Amino acid sequence: MEKLSGLSHLFMTIFLHNFSTFMVSPAITDVTMSALCPGRDECSLAIYLTGFQQAIIGLGTLVMMPLVGNLSDKYGRKTLLTVPMILTILPLGVLAYSREWNFFYTYYVLKTLTAMVCEGSVHCLALAYVADNVAEGRRASAFGVLSGIGSSAFVCGTLSARFLSTSSTFQVATSVAVVAAVYMRVFLPDSVVGHGLTASLISKEKPDLTKPDGESTRNGTQLFKSMPSLEDMVSLLKTSSTFSRAAIVAFFSNLADFGLHGSMMYYLKARFHFNKDQFADLMVISGIAGTISQLFLMPALIPALGEEKLLSVGLLFSCAHMFLYSIAWSVWVPYVAAMFSIFFFLSHPCMRSIVSKQVGSCEQGMAQGCISGICSFANVVSPLAFSPLTALFLSDQAPFNFPGFSIMCIGFASMIAFIQSMTIRAAPPMLFHRGSDCNNAEV
Repeated sequence: MEKLSGLSHLFMTIFLHNFSTFMVSPAITDVTMSALCPGRDECSLAIYLTGFQQAIIGLGTLVMMPLVGNLSDKYGRKTLLTVPMILTILPLGVLAYSREWNFFYTYYVLKTLTAMVCEGSVHCLALAYVADNVAEGRRASAFGVLSGIGSSAFVCGTLSARFLSTSSTFQVATSVAVVAAVYMRVFLPDSVVGHGLTASLISKEKPDLTKPDGESTRNGTQLFKSMPSLEDMVSLLKTSSTFSRAAIVAFFSNLADFGLHGSMMYYLKARFHFNKDQFADLMVISGIAGTISQLFLMPALIPALGEEKLLSVGLLFSCAHMFLYSIAWSVWVPYVAAMFSIFFFLSHPCMRSIVSKQVGSCEQGMAQGCISGICSFANVVSPLAFSPLTALFLSDQAPFNFPGFSIMCIGFASMIAFIQSMTIRAAPPMLFHRGSDCNNAEV
Protein backbone atom coordinates (compact mmCIF):
# COMPACT_ATOMS: atom_id res chain seq x y z
CA MET A 1 0.00 0.00 0.00
CA GLU A 2 3.00 2.29 0.46
CA LYS A 3 3.73 2.09 -3.26
CA LEU A 4 0.07 2.65 -4.11
CA SER A 5 0.11 5.88 -2.11
CA GLY A 6 2.20 7.33 -4.94
CA LEU A 7 -0.82 6.82 -7.21
CA SER A 8 -3.12 8.96 -5.08
CA HIS A 9 -3.48 11.71 -7.71
CA LEU A 10 -4.35 9.11 -10.36
CA PHE A 11 -6.94 7.56 -8.05
CA MET A 12 -8.50 10.97 -7.34
CA THR A 13 -8.58 11.76 -11.07
CA ILE A 14 -10.32 8.46 -11.83
CA PHE A 15 -12.75 8.94 -8.94
CA LEU A 16 -13.83 12.40 -10.13
CA HIS A 17 -14.08 11.33 -13.77
CA ASN A 18 -16.11 8.21 -12.98
CA PHE A 19 -18.28 10.11 -10.53
CA SER A 20 -19.34 12.51 -13.29
CA THR A 21 -19.95 9.83 -15.93
CA PHE A 22 -21.73 7.30 -13.67
CA MET A 23 -23.88 9.98 -12.06
CA VAL A 24 -26.01 10.34 -15.19
CA SER A 25 -26.52 6.58 -15.73
CA PRO A 26 -29.72 6.24 -13.67
CA ALA A 27 -31.28 9.28 -15.35
CA ILE A 28 -30.39 8.74 -19.00
CA THR A 29 -33.02 6.03 -19.61
CA ASP A 30 -35.84 8.29 -18.41
CA VAL A 31 -34.44 11.22 -20.42
CA THR A 32 -34.27 9.07 -23.55
CA MET A 33 -37.79 7.70 -23.10
CA SER A 34 -39.21 11.15 -22.37
CA ALA A 35 -37.63 12.62 -25.51
CA LEU A 36 -38.54 9.77 -27.85
CA CYS A 37 -41.67 8.14 -26.40
CA PRO A 38 -43.18 10.42 -23.75
CA GLY A 39 -45.55 8.71 -21.31
CA ARG A 40 -44.63 5.16 -22.31
CA ASP A 41 -42.77 2.36 -20.49
CA GLU A 42 -41.81 0.44 -23.64
CA CYS A 43 -40.20 2.07 -26.67
CA SER A 44 -38.53 0.11 -29.47
CA LEU A 45 -37.20 3.33 -31.01
CA ALA A 46 -35.24 4.10 -27.83
CA ILE A 47 -33.80 0.57 -27.73
CA TYR A 48 -32.75 0.67 -31.40
CA LEU A 49 -31.26 4.17 -31.18
CA THR A 50 -29.32 3.21 -28.05
CA GLY A 51 -28.09 0.03 -29.73
CA PHE A 52 -27.07 1.93 -32.88
CA GLN A 53 -25.18 4.47 -30.77
CA GLN A 54 -23.36 1.72 -28.89
CA ALA A 55 -22.37 0.01 -32.13
CA ILE A 56 -21.00 3.22 -33.67
CA ILE A 57 -19.12 4.07 -30.47
CA GLY A 58 -17.71 0.54 -30.36
CA LEU A 59 -16.56 0.81 -33.97
CA GLY A 60 -14.81 4.08 -33.24
CA THR A 61 -13.13 2.87 -30.07
CA LEU A 62 -12.04 -0.31 -31.88
CA VAL A 63 -9.77 1.93 -33.94
CA MET A 64 -8.95 4.49 -31.25
CA MET A 65 -8.07 2.35 -28.23
CA PRO A 66 -4.92 0.68 -29.66
CA LEU A 67 -3.90 4.05 -31.11
CA VAL A 68 -4.39 5.92 -27.83
CA GLY A 69 -2.51 3.24 -25.90
CA ASN A 70 0.36 3.17 -28.38
CA LEU A 71 0.67 6.96 -28.49
CA SER A 72 0.72 7.08 -24.69
CA ASP A 73 3.79 4.81 -24.77
CA LYS A 74 5.51 7.48 -26.81
CA TYR A 75 4.10 10.81 -25.64
CA GLY A 76 3.09 10.10 -22.04
CA ARG A 77 -0.07 9.00 -20.26
CA LYS A 78 -0.99 12.47 -19.01
CA THR A 79 -0.92 14.03 -22.47
CA LEU A 80 -3.28 11.41 -23.85
CA LEU A 81 -5.54 11.53 -20.77
CA THR A 82 -6.23 15.21 -21.38
CA VAL A 83 -8.16 14.65 -24.61
CA PRO A 84 -10.92 12.25 -23.42
CA MET A 85 -11.34 14.04 -20.10
CA ILE A 86 -12.06 17.34 -21.85
CA LEU A 87 -14.31 15.77 -24.50
CA THR A 88 -16.38 14.08 -21.78
CA ILE A 89 -17.57 17.50 -20.60
CA LEU A 90 -19.28 18.49 -23.87
CA PRO A 91 -22.30 16.11 -24.10
CA LEU A 92 -22.94 16.39 -20.36
CA GLY A 93 -23.11 20.16 -20.74
CA VAL A 94 -25.84 19.89 -23.39
CA LEU A 95 -28.24 17.96 -21.12
CA ALA A 96 -27.25 20.15 -18.18
CA TYR A 97 -28.71 23.06 -20.16
CA SER A 98 -31.91 21.36 -21.38
CA ARG A 99 -33.42 17.92 -21.95
CA GLU A 100 -35.97 18.90 -24.61
CA TRP A 101 -36.11 16.63 -27.64
CA ASN A 102 -33.92 18.90 -29.82
CA PHE A 103 -31.25 19.12 -27.11
CA PHE A 104 -31.49 15.37 -26.63
CA TYR A 105 -30.69 14.78 -30.30
CA THR A 106 -27.79 17.24 -30.05
CA TYR A 107 -26.54 15.29 -27.05
CA TYR A 108 -27.04 12.02 -28.91
CA VAL A 109 -24.86 13.09 -31.85
CA LEU A 110 -22.24 14.77 -29.67
CA LYS A 111 -22.08 11.81 -27.28
CA THR A 112 -21.64 9.39 -30.18
CA LEU A 113 -18.76 11.38 -31.67
CA THR A 114 -16.91 12.14 -28.45
CA ALA A 115 -17.36 8.65 -27.00
CA MET A 116 -15.42 7.22 -29.94
CA VAL A 117 -12.38 8.74 -28.24
CA CYS A 118 -13.54 8.84 -24.61
CA GLU A 119 -15.23 5.47 -24.09
CA GLY A 120 -12.80 3.31 -22.17
CA SER A 121 -9.72 5.37 -22.98
CA VAL A 122 -9.42 6.93 -19.51
CA HIS A 123 -9.52 3.50 -17.88
CA CYS A 124 -7.12 2.05 -20.46
CA LEU A 125 -4.56 4.82 -19.86
CA ALA A 126 -5.00 4.54 -16.09
CA LEU A 127 -4.17 0.82 -16.30
CA ALA A 128 -1.02 1.58 -18.29
CA TYR A 129 -0.10 4.29 -15.75
CA VAL A 130 -0.43 1.78 -12.89
CA ALA A 131 1.63 -0.79 -14.81
CA ASP A 132 4.38 1.85 -15.23
CA ASN A 133 4.60 2.41 -11.49
CA VAL A 134 3.83 -0.93 -9.82
CA ALA A 135 5.92 -4.12 -9.84
CA GLU A 136 4.46 -7.18 -11.56
CA GLY A 137 3.79 -9.05 -8.33
CA ARG A 138 1.52 -6.30 -7.05
CA ARG A 139 -0.27 -5.32 -10.25
CA ALA A 140 -3.37 -7.46 -9.74
CA SER A 141 -3.99 -5.82 -6.38
CA ALA A 142 -3.21 -2.39 -7.81
CA PHE A 143 -5.62 -2.94 -10.70
CA GLY A 144 -8.17 -4.12 -8.16
CA VAL A 145 -7.73 -0.93 -6.15
CA LEU A 146 -8.12 1.12 -9.35
CA SER A 147 -11.35 -0.72 -10.17
CA GLY A 148 -12.45 -0.33 -6.55
CA ILE A 149 -11.96 3.42 -6.83
CA GLY A 150 -14.12 3.33 -9.94
CA SER A 151 -16.78 1.32 -8.11
CA SER A 152 -16.77 3.72 -5.16
CA ALA A 153 -17.23 6.60 -7.61
CA PHE A 154 -20.09 4.61 -9.13
CA VAL A 155 -21.72 4.32 -5.70
CA CYS A 156 -21.26 7.99 -4.86
CA GLY A 157 -22.48 9.10 -8.29
CA THR A 158 -25.61 6.97 -8.28
CA LEU A 159 -26.39 7.92 -4.69
CA SER A 160 -26.16 11.57 -5.68
CA ALA A 161 -28.47 10.97 -8.64
CA ARG A 162 -30.89 9.23 -6.28
CA PHE A 163 -31.45 12.45 -4.31
CA LEU A 164 -31.08 15.07 -7.06
CA SER A 165 -33.54 16.16 -9.70
CA THR A 166 -32.76 15.18 -13.29
CA SER A 167 -31.68 18.70 -14.25
CA SER A 168 -29.45 19.03 -11.18
CA THR A 169 -27.92 15.61 -11.89
CA PHE A 170 -26.57 16.71 -15.27
CA GLN A 171 -25.45 20.10 -13.96
CA VAL A 172 -23.48 18.57 -11.10
CA ALA A 173 -22.03 15.89 -13.40
CA THR A 174 -20.79 18.56 -15.82
CA SER A 175 -19.19 20.56 -13.00
CA VAL A 176 -17.41 17.49 -11.60
CA ALA A 177 -16.15 16.56 -15.08
CA VAL A 178 -14.57 20.01 -15.36
CA VAL A 179 -12.97 19.64 -11.90
CA ALA A 180 -11.61 16.21 -12.89
CA ALA A 181 -9.89 17.57 -16.00
CA VAL A 182 -8.40 20.53 -14.12
CA TYR A 183 -7.24 18.35 -11.22
CA MET A 184 -5.54 15.92 -13.60
CA ARG A 185 -3.67 18.68 -15.44
CA VAL A 186 -2.53 20.41 -12.22
CA PHE A 187 -1.69 17.55 -9.85
CA LEU A 188 -1.09 14.31 -11.77
CA PRO A 189 2.62 13.74 -12.51
CA ASP A 190 3.28 12.18 -15.88
CA SER A 191 4.36 8.56 -15.93
CA VAL A 192 7.93 8.03 -17.13
CA VAL A 193 7.94 5.55 -20.00
CA GLY A 194 11.38 4.37 -20.99
CA HIS A 195 13.21 7.43 -19.62
CA GLY A 196 12.97 9.26 -22.93
CA LEU A 197 13.58 6.23 -25.16
CA THR A 198 10.65 5.01 -27.21
CA ALA A 199 10.75 2.00 -29.47
CA SER A 200 8.17 -0.06 -31.28
CA LEU A 201 9.26 -3.54 -30.29
CA ILE A 202 6.75 -5.19 -32.56
CA SER A 203 7.78 -3.41 -35.74
CA LYS A 204 11.47 -3.58 -34.75
CA GLU A 205 11.98 0.11 -35.39
CA LYS A 206 14.87 1.86 -33.75
CA PRO A 207 13.91 3.86 -30.70
CA ASP A 208 13.11 7.49 -30.99
CA LEU A 209 15.29 9.55 -28.68
CA THR A 210 13.30 12.33 -27.06
CA LYS A 211 14.98 15.63 -26.28
CA PRO A 212 14.89 17.03 -22.73
CA ASP A 213 12.36 19.64 -23.78
CA GLY A 214 10.01 16.86 -24.88
CA GLU A 215 10.34 17.44 -28.64
CA SER A 216 11.01 14.41 -30.76
CA THR A 217 14.06 14.33 -33.02
CA ARG A 218 11.74 13.19 -35.77
CA ASN A 219 9.29 15.34 -37.64
CA GLY A 220 5.54 15.46 -37.36
CA THR A 221 5.07 12.41 -39.56
CA GLN A 222 6.26 10.27 -36.63
CA LEU A 223 2.75 10.57 -35.19
CA PHE A 224 1.32 8.67 -38.15
CA LYS A 225 4.10 6.07 -37.96
CA SER A 226 3.05 5.50 -34.36
CA MET A 227 -0.34 4.22 -35.40
CA PRO A 228 -0.53 0.47 -34.78
CA SER A 229 -1.28 -1.61 -37.85
CA LEU A 230 -3.32 -4.81 -38.05
CA GLU A 231 -0.01 -6.64 -38.37
CA ASP A 232 1.12 -5.11 -35.05
CA MET A 233 -2.08 -6.27 -33.39
CA VAL A 234 -1.75 -9.81 -34.74
CA SER A 235 1.91 -9.91 -33.69
CA LEU A 236 0.97 -8.83 -30.19
CA LEU A 237 -1.72 -11.50 -29.96
CA LYS A 238 0.83 -14.13 -31.03
CA THR A 239 3.31 -13.26 -28.27
CA SER A 240 1.86 -15.96 -26.02
CA SER A 241 -1.06 -18.31 -25.78
CA THR A 242 -1.94 -16.67 -22.45
CA PHE A 243 -2.36 -13.29 -24.13
CA SER A 244 -4.52 -14.69 -26.93
CA ARG A 245 -6.73 -16.61 -24.47
CA ALA A 246 -7.12 -13.50 -22.33
CA ALA A 247 -8.17 -11.64 -25.50
CA ILE A 248 -10.92 -14.24 -26.14
CA VAL A 249 -12.09 -13.92 -22.54
CA ALA A 250 -12.10 -10.14 -22.90
CA PHE A 251 -14.23 -10.33 -26.05
CA PHE A 252 -16.96 -12.61 -24.73
CA SER A 253 -16.97 -11.07 -21.26
CA ASN A 254 -17.40 -7.60 -22.72
CA LEU A 255 -19.96 -8.89 -25.22
CA ALA A 256 -22.05 -10.05 -22.27
CA ASP A 257 -21.44 -7.03 -20.02
CA PHE A 258 -22.24 -4.51 -22.73
CA GLY A 259 -25.27 -6.48 -23.86
CA LEU A 260 -26.60 -6.51 -20.31
CA HIS A 261 -25.94 -2.78 -19.91
CA GLY A 262 -27.82 -2.00 -23.11
CA SER A 263 -30.80 -4.25 -22.38
CA MET A 264 -31.29 -4.41 -18.63
CA MET A 265 -32.73 -0.94 -17.98
CA TYR A 266 -35.27 -1.17 -20.79
CA TYR A 267 -36.14 -4.69 -19.63
CA LEU A 268 -36.68 -3.57 -16.02
CA LYS A 269 -38.66 -0.51 -17.09
CA ALA A 270 -40.99 -2.58 -19.27
CA ARG A 271 -41.36 -5.47 -16.83
CA PHE A 272 -41.37 -3.75 -13.43
CA HIS A 273 -41.85 -0.05 -14.36
CA PHE A 274 -38.51 1.00 -12.87
CA ASN A 275 -37.69 4.72 -12.80
CA LYS A 276 -34.57 6.81 -12.12
CA ASP A 277 -34.65 6.25 -8.37
CA GLN A 278 -35.04 2.48 -8.61
CA PHE A 279 -32.25 2.29 -11.20
CA ALA A 280 -30.07 4.27 -8.80
CA ASP A 281 -30.91 1.92 -5.91
CA LEU A 282 -29.96 -1.08 -8.03
CA MET A 283 -26.69 0.52 -9.12
CA VAL A 284 -25.79 1.48 -5.56
CA ILE A 285 -26.14 -2.14 -4.41
CA SER A 286 -23.99 -3.33 -7.31
CA GLY A 287 -21.44 -0.58 -6.75
CA ILE A 288 -21.09 -1.21 -3.02
CA ALA A 289 -20.62 -4.93 -3.65
CA GLY A 290 -18.01 -4.18 -6.33
CA THR A 291 -16.14 -1.75 -4.09
CA ILE A 292 -15.96 -4.27 -1.25
CA SER A 293 -14.75 -7.03 -3.57
CA GLN A 294 -12.04 -5.00 -5.30
CA LEU A 295 -10.67 -3.12 -2.29
CA PHE A 296 -10.91 -5.88 0.34
CA LEU A 297 -11.64 -9.33 -1.11
CA MET A 298 -9.20 -9.17 -4.01
CA PRO A 299 -6.00 -8.53 -1.97
CA ALA A 300 -6.98 -11.44 0.30
CA LEU A 301 -7.96 -13.91 -2.43
CA ILE A 302 -5.14 -13.41 -4.94
CA PRO A 303 -2.45 -15.04 -2.75
CA ALA A 304 -4.75 -18.00 -2.06
CA LEU A 305 -6.24 -18.59 -5.52
CA GLY A 306 -4.06 -16.74 -8.00
CA GLU A 307 -5.23 -14.38 -10.75
CA GLU A 308 -6.22 -17.14 -13.17
CA LYS A 309 -8.58 -18.93 -10.77
CA LEU A 310 -9.98 -15.67 -9.48
CA LEU A 311 -10.74 -14.65 -13.07
CA SER A 312 -12.79 -17.84 -13.52
CA VAL A 313 -14.62 -17.35 -10.21
CA GLY A 314 -15.62 -13.82 -11.21
CA LEU A 315 -16.90 -14.94 -14.62
CA LEU A 316 -18.88 -17.79 -13.05
CA PHE A 317 -20.74 -15.33 -10.84
CA SER A 318 -21.25 -13.07 -13.86
CA CYS A 319 -23.10 -15.94 -15.57
CA ALA A 320 -25.26 -16.52 -12.50
CA HIS A 321 -25.96 -12.77 -12.27
CA MET A 322 -27.28 -12.63 -15.84
CA PHE A 323 -29.32 -15.82 -15.70
CA LEU A 324 -30.99 -14.62 -12.49
CA TYR A 325 -31.96 -11.34 -14.18
CA SER A 326 -33.44 -13.20 -17.16
CA ILE A 327 -35.89 -15.25 -15.06
CA ALA A 328 -36.83 -12.45 -12.63
CA TRP A 329 -40.38 -13.19 -11.48
CA SER A 330 -40.45 -10.54 -8.75
CA VAL A 331 -39.31 -6.92 -8.48
CA TRP A 332 -36.91 -8.03 -5.71
CA VAL A 333 -34.97 -10.49 -7.86
CA PRO A 334 -32.92 -7.76 -9.64
CA TYR A 335 -31.77 -6.51 -6.24
CA VAL A 336 -30.64 -10.01 -5.27
CA ALA A 337 -28.86 -10.41 -8.62
CA ALA A 338 -27.05 -7.10 -8.09
CA MET A 339 -25.41 -8.53 -4.94
CA PHE A 340 -23.54 -11.01 -7.14
CA SER A 341 -21.35 -8.06 -8.11
CA ILE A 342 -19.27 -8.79 -5.03
CA PHE A 343 -17.61 -11.58 -7.04
CA PHE A 344 -17.98 -10.89 -10.74
CA PHE A 345 -16.23 -7.50 -10.46
CA LEU A 346 -13.06 -9.46 -9.62
CA SER A 347 -12.63 -10.75 -13.16
CA HIS A 348 -11.68 -7.56 -14.99
CA PRO A 349 -8.66 -6.51 -12.85
CA CYS A 350 -7.37 -10.09 -12.94
CA MET A 351 -7.58 -10.23 -16.73
CA ARG A 352 -5.80 -6.89 -17.11
CA SER A 353 -3.06 -7.97 -14.72
CA ILE A 354 -2.51 -11.21 -16.65
CA VAL A 355 -2.21 -9.19 -19.87
CA SER A 356 0.24 -6.68 -18.38
CA LYS A 357 2.66 -9.46 -17.47
CA GLN A 358 2.88 -10.74 -21.03
CA VAL A 359 4.63 -7.68 -22.46
CA GLY A 360 7.62 -5.51 -21.71
CA SER A 361 7.68 -2.07 -20.14
CA CYS A 362 7.65 -0.29 -23.52
CA GLU A 363 4.45 -2.04 -24.62
CA GLN A 364 2.06 -1.54 -21.68
CA GLY A 365 -0.02 1.10 -23.44
CA MET A 366 -0.14 -0.93 -26.63
CA ALA A 367 -1.10 -4.14 -24.81
CA GLN A 368 -3.87 -2.51 -22.76
CA GLY A 369 -5.03 -0.64 -25.86
CA CYS A 370 -5.14 -3.90 -27.81
CA ILE A 371 -7.35 -5.53 -25.18
CA SER A 372 -9.51 -2.39 -25.02
CA GLY A 373 -9.81 -2.52 -28.82
CA ILE A 374 -11.00 -6.13 -28.64
CA CYS A 375 -13.51 -5.09 -25.98
CA SER A 376 -14.63 -2.30 -28.31
CA PHE A 377 -15.19 -4.81 -31.10
CA ALA A 378 -17.43 -6.70 -28.68
CA ASN A 379 -19.23 -3.40 -28.09
CA VAL A 380 -19.96 -3.26 -31.84
CA VAL A 381 -21.26 -6.82 -32.04
CA SER A 382 -23.27 -6.75 -28.80
CA PRO A 383 -25.95 -4.15 -29.69
CA LEU A 384 -26.28 -5.57 -33.21
CA ALA A 385 -27.03 -8.98 -31.70
CA PHE A 386 -28.97 -8.16 -28.55
CA SER A 387 -30.83 -4.87 -29.16
CA PRO A 388 -33.21 -6.34 -31.80
CA LEU A 389 -33.69 -9.40 -29.57
CA THR A 390 -34.52 -7.22 -26.56
CA ALA A 391 -36.93 -5.06 -28.56
CA LEU A 392 -38.66 -8.15 -29.99
CA PHE A 393 -39.21 -9.94 -26.68
CA LEU A 394 -40.43 -6.79 -24.94
CA SER A 395 -42.95 -6.11 -27.69
CA ASP A 396 -46.37 -7.59 -28.41
CA GLN A 397 -44.88 -9.49 -31.39
CA ALA A 398 -42.67 -11.75 -29.24
CA PRO A 399 -42.74 -15.37 -30.54
CA PHE A 400 -43.25 -16.60 -26.96
CA ASN A 401 -43.72 -15.00 -23.56
CA PHE A 402 -40.19 -14.68 -22.15
CA PRO A 403 -39.25 -10.98 -21.68
CA GLY A 404 -35.81 -11.91 -20.31
CA PHE A 405 -34.87 -14.16 -23.24
CA SER A 406 -32.29 -11.71 -24.62
CA ILE A 407 -30.62 -11.48 -21.20
CA MET A 408 -30.46 -15.27 -20.99
CA CYS A 409 -28.68 -15.28 -24.37
CA ILE A 410 -26.28 -12.66 -22.97
CA GLY A 411 -25.63 -15.06 -20.08
CA PHE A 412 -24.56 -17.75 -22.58
CA ALA A 413 -21.92 -15.34 -23.96
CA SER A 414 -20.62 -14.90 -20.43
CA MET A 415 -20.55 -18.68 -20.05
CA ILE A 416 -18.22 -18.92 -23.09
CA ALA A 417 -15.85 -16.43 -21.42
CA PHE A 418 -15.92 -18.53 -18.23
CA ILE A 419 -15.12 -21.77 -20.09
CA GLN A 420 -12.23 -20.09 -21.94
CA SER A 421 -10.85 -18.65 -18.70
CA MET A 422 -10.53 -22.17 -17.33
CA THR A 423 -7.83 -22.85 -19.96
CA ILE A 424 -5.56 -20.04 -18.73
CA ARG A 425 -2.74 -21.39 -16.58
CA ALA A 426 -0.27 -19.51 -14.42
CA ALA A 427 3.00 -19.05 -16.30
CA PRO A 428 6.13 -16.90 -15.98
CA PRO A 429 5.66 -13.44 -17.52
CA MET A 430 6.60 -13.55 -21.21
CA LEU A 431 8.56 -10.41 -21.93
CA PHE A 432 9.81 -9.43 -25.35
CA HIS A 433 13.45 -10.51 -25.40
CA ARG A 434 14.27 -8.30 -28.35
CA GLY A 435 14.70 -5.22 -26.20
CA SER A 436 11.58 -5.30 -24.11
CA ASP A 437 13.19 -3.13 -21.48
CA CYS A 438 13.18 0.42 -22.76
CA ASN A 439 16.31 1.15 -20.79
CA ASN A 440 18.22 -1.56 -22.68
CA ALA A 441 16.93 -0.74 -26.13
CA GLU A 442 19.53 -0.13 -28.81
CA VAL A 443 19.98 3.47 -29.84
